[in-house]
Parts: sequence; C-alpha cells; structure tokens
Amino acid sequence: MKANWKNIFIYLLIILAAVAILSPFFRSEPRADEITFSSFLDLVDQGKVSSVTIAGDQVKGTLTDKTDFKTRALNYPNLVPTLRSKGIDIKIDAPVESNWMWNLAIQLLIPIAFFALLWFLLIRQAQNTNQQAMSFGKSRAKPAVGKVNVSFKDVAGVEEAKEELVEIVDFLKKPEKFQALGAKIPKGLLLMGAPGTGKTLLARAIAGEAGVPFFSISGSDFVEMFVGVGASRVRGAFNEAKKQTPSIIFMDEIDAVGRHRGAGVGGGHDEREQTLNQLLVEMDGFDPKVNIIVIAATNRPDILDPALLRPGRFDRQIVLDKPDLRGREEILKIHAKGKPLAKDVDLNMVARRCPGFTGADLENVLNEAAILAARADKKEISMEEIEEAVDRVIAGPEKKSRVISDEEKSIIAHHEVGHAILSKILPQADSVHKISILPRGMALGYTLQLPLQDKHLLSRAEVLDQITVMMGGRVAEEMIFNEVTSGAQNDLQRATGMAKQMVCEFGMSKLGPRTFGRKDRQIFLGRDIGEMKDYSEETADKIDAEISSIIDSCFKRARELLTLNREKLSEIAKILREKETLENHALGEALKGLRGPEESSAKNS
Repeated sequence: MKANWKNIFIYLLIILAAVAILSPFFRSEPRADEITFSSFLDLVDQGKVSSVTIAGDQVKGTLTDKTDFKTRALNYPNLVPTLRSKGIDIKIDAPVESNWMWNLAIQLLIPIAFFALLWFLLIRQAQNTNQQAMSFGKSRAKPAVGKVNVSFKDVAGVEEAKEELVEIVDFLKKPEKFQALGAKIPKGLLLMGAPGTGKTLLARAIAGEAGVPFFSISGSDFVEMFVGVGASRVRGAFNEAKKQTPSIIFMDEIDAVGRHRGAGVGGGHDEREQTLNQLLVEMDGFDPKVNIIVIAATNRPDILDPALLRPGRFDRQIVLDKPDLRGREEILKIHAKGKPLAKDVDLNMVARRCPGFTGADLENVLNEAAILAARADKKEISMEEIEEAVDRVIAGPEKKSRVISDEEKSIIAHHEVGHAILSKILPQADSVHKISILPRGMALGYTLQLPLQDKHLLSRAEVLDQITVMMGGRVAEEMIFNEVTSGAQNDLQRATGMAKQMVCEFGMSKLGPRTFGRKDRQIFLGRDIGEMKDYSEETADKIDAEISSIIDSCFKRARELLTLNREKLSEIAKILREKETLENHALGEALKGLRGPEESSAKNS
C-alpha cells in the first residue's frame, strides 16, 4: 500500500511540473483581426479607432465598435502625432523580443518530456513485473502480529491434547530442562480430528502461550500451477523460522500438500509431490540444536503420505475427538462468556441435548440463541431460545410458511409417534426427548432421541433396536392408513446402511465374525477410489440375503410392538396434531401406559 501511494505522489509531481512549464504557451489572449497598415491609417482618418497599444513595430488596438485588431508599423515616425491629433488613447509597451532559441528549446522540450514520461512508466511497470516474478516463489508464511489473545484456558473438551501441547510449550520456554536429561525436541505434531473439533484454535492457543515467533500457513498456499513454486515456498517458510528460533510453524489443512505420492494427477512429477518432497527434506534436515516445531492440522489423516507420519517428522499424532458430556459443558461455559443468560438456562442439560456436537457446533448453538433473543427484543438468552437453536442446528430452521394439509399432517403425526413409541419401550434404544410435526429443513417432522450417556461401542442388541425404531414410522403409516408414503425414505436408507454395517463391518450376522469388502488404499484427488470386493458372487448373494433378513425381522418386530399399542398410537397422534410439538413433561405424560416387548413375547408364546 505504501508503494502505491509513493507511485501516485511521483506521477502527481510529474504532471504538476509539465503544467508549470507549458502553461505560458496555453494562455488565451483576446482574438484580434490582423489588418494592413494602410487600412489602419484609413480607420484612423475615419475616426473609427478607439485605443492603441504600441510595442516596437507591433500595433494593437480596439475600434469604436469594440473590435480588436493588430498590425505592424515599420519606419513611420509620424504615427504617434497622427494618433494624438485624432484623440485616440495611446499606450506604449516594451517591445517583445523574439528569442528563437528559447522557442526552439520549448518545441523540443514538449515531445522529449512526453517520451521521457512514457519511458519512465514502462520501466516502472517492467520493474514491478520482475519483482512480482522474483517474489512468486517466496514464502507466504505469516508471523503472528502482536500478542495472540488465546490461551489454553480458552480451549475445552480436548484435555489430553492440551496436555501434549502444554509440554511442547514448556520445551520451547525451558529447553535446558529437557536437554539436561538427553531429551530431544519433537520435530512435528499432527492434529487430527473432525471439522470443528478445535485444531486451529489449539494452534492459536500455542501461539498465545509459547511467547515465541509463530508462523502460520495453509497447505494450499504451497500449491501453484508453476513448477517449483511450492518447493521454493517450503524452503522460504523454514528459512524464515530458522532466523527466529525457537519458533513454531503451523500448517493448516496439510492434506492439500501432503497427500499420498504416486496417485495425483501427473504421476510422480506432479507439482504437489515435488512440494511434499521438499517438506520431507526440510523436516528431516533440521539441525538438532535448532528449536523449530512444525504443527499441522488435518481432518483427512487417511490420505497423508506415510513418510510424513514416521517418527522424526511428525513424531506425535494427536487425535481430537468430539467432546464428551463434560467437555461439551465446559465448551458451552467458554462460549457463554459475555452472553447474558437467564436463570433457567442449564448448560448441563444443553450439553446432554447435544451428543456428537463439536466445539464449532456448540458455539453456533449459543450464537443462534443470542440472535433469536435479539430478534425477540429480549435482554437475556433463555432456555427457550437455546432449545430452538439446538433444533435449528440439528434439523434446520422452522418452515412456518410451508402449508400442509390435514391429511398429510395426520400421516406425519402417526409416523413420528411410531418412532417415539418404539424409542420409549425398546430397552436398548436411545430415549425420546421431543417429537414435532413442524417442518424443519428438508424434514416434514422429526423425532429427537438423546442417549442417556455418551457411547463409544455398539452392541448387536443396540443396533437391532435402532433399526427397529427407524422402521416405526413406515409401520405406523401402513397400519393406520393401509398405505405407505415417501416420508420414510431417509429412515429406510439409514436402516439399510446400518444393517449393511452389521454384516460387512461389525461381524454381527450369520455369516460369522469377518468383514466383507475393503477400501482401496490408492488415493486419487483426496478420495478413496471405491470398495474392492474380496468375496465371491455367491457370498455377495448371502450378504444381500442377510441384510434383507435383518431389515425384515426388525420391520416385523416394529409391527408387533405398534400393534400392541395401536390405541395409544392414535391417541398420542391426535394430541400431537393439536399441539404440533411434544417434549419434556407433556411427552412423558403422553407416553405413559405403553405395552413393552415382554408382553409381545408372552402373547407369541
């Protein structure tokens, strides 16, 4: 920006100088008709001349009709007496000296100045282009400006990762404590986790805690269409960091440059691969005494080249999982700072309502709640706004303008109540928290299930109960209306996918404890090419049959349970049509008196 202002100032000076030089030649003078000296004398004799200005042999004047004229008087000594005798106003000026050398210089100066200015502009443009070309391969690593106002206190839900990073910060601050015991500084840390789990936030916290130069760069900054630019920028980034050791280099989205070699466009000569090779060399060629740590973040660790992940490069690989219940509550407390919360807000309850949410999702929930409170002109954020914000994040905004007929509303109500009843009575299913027939996002209605606690393992009984709950909507429609609709499309898709996982991935079927199908590990443009069949066509038929068997048995089980509670199904659906949403105490009251699976078993026996 400073260079642009400097160029503008130079151009203004050149323009002002040109105007100052050329302005005398563009001064406008009153236009005068040139006449002969004889005509001038005749006009004098006729008394038509009003005033005259004499400068040497140049005579200029004005006629009585206000017309200007000019002429030349050579060797006419009686001119002044003649004019005086006619009473003409006379003015004498100094004679104008004709300097032909100056005139010639001016005539030459104008084109010379024009071409000099043009040459100057062309040279400047060429120099700027050359500088841009020379700086094209320079590092784009940006040092942190000023003090970063993020610390480990601002990060929650990833306590194990924080412990690892606190140790790195301690090493940078007090390297002698570790060197005294022969410990070497880790060369690289790889932060892996789903989007929104706080990888970049942790890197910023390191910058705020370490008190050392912190250089950040994105993986995509290394990739250009010109050969060698990426490798040059890698060298530049590490050279900048070496000048200010101890220091930290943070590479966000490293999968843009660190993908598996040999599978990119262009084979082994792909520009991305040359950049990766240079990165591998730089990380392995550190001077042991140079305290530089490379921290990288990615949500696709499966596509990274194995050479990046070996000890000596990224020594530590830190996985950032989605936060558990306690972590979610701590994250909510951090994001609630500066927001006026009402007394009825229970962040623990909010955390329970948000299983599987990442830190970014939880931040979005409180932000949406604040927007809703401001929209309603409230001074505080209440639990009502927060619960509405959770629903928005899960299912999308409420579609109040969507008009639904009474018949469709009845179908949707029975569909959602079918899910809710099975969620309530099946022992391994997640408990139902809310049912609604108000359209949200792409859904015409939805049933919100919440687990009582965070789960990391699924048993066979839990999976079967989940599939049975998914079948509840379709079964309820068929039982009450003797017809099926497209509303169960998403339920059927999820149920089929889960049944396939039981057979092909979890080993929870009659085909035994084995998996079917494997992923091809050759990565192309960041995605798996596809699933490779490692089984015969006969086994494929058995897999299809087993998936169908699981779906059919869950469908039959759902039908038996809903048949036992048919009257309750219609009763709750009627209440739901009237109130449109059931949750908390009202939902609990409506679901009382249901008949469970044990009654169905007794009836069948």
